[in-house]
Amino acid sequence: MCVHTCVCLGMHMCAHVHTCLSCLPLQTNLVLIRQQVELVEALLGFETRNRYTVQSGEGRPLFQAMEKSHLCARLCCGTRRSLHLELADRAGRPCLLLCRPLRCAACFCPCCLQELEVQCPPGTTLGHVVQTWHPMIPKFSVLTADRDPVLRIVGPCLACACGGDVHFEVKTTDESRGVGRISKQWGGLLQEALTDVDTFGVQFPLDLDVKVKATLLGACFLIDLMFFEKTAAGPQPSSVLSP
Repeated sequence: MCVHTCVCLGMHMCAHVHTCLSCLPLQTNLVLIRQQVELVEALLGFETRNRYTVQSGEGRPLFQAMEKSHLCARLCCGTRRSLHLELADRAGRPCLLLCRPLRCAACFCPCCLQELEVQCPPGTTLGHVVQTWHPMIPKFSVLTADRDPVLRIVGPCLACACGGDVHFEVKTTDESRGVGRISKQWGGLLQEALTDVDTFGVQFPLDLDVKVKATLLGACFLIDLMFFEKTAAGPQPSSVLSP
């Protein structure tokens, strides 16, 4: 009876997860994430909560993402701040919750590097993105809910958009083969210089597990916050060597 109950609960939870992730189209290998313009932030330099739209490669709306964080964290901790990002579908129902604790990012603090937890439905862990220590190159491990590695993400030594796109390669766990890419797309000189409004593309295989696809979306948000988010205190760090 106990085994039967556990199996039923497991099947119910699995069905709930796939219902929440039904907005992720199975027949697409590209998702676009666009940060929305915040007028107060653009005009006054006052750090506000980030908002994003998530679309399929064909332009179909998938999610609206809204940052939840404290004002003190945004003003005092800048791009390192702890936050939650809630992704809701077109009906406003919460589907994904991305939880980022306060962490370091420089290679000089290998015991307290960046990580992000992906929950679906909110409260149930779906996967993790954990920064892997490297003295020069930004690297991340994509993990399951049980922290088993499934993919690796390897970025450039300088994550700086100077007239072109910046690519973070998604690879197998041994880094021998590429299976996808997270790209920060060049938005033009004025947009890059005056705002922190960014556009990202996340590419992955069509047959990739939908849970891993959702975790890669979380990795894209973490990369944006780490390397491409501007604050009133100054420009964002462009490498793991930045303090």
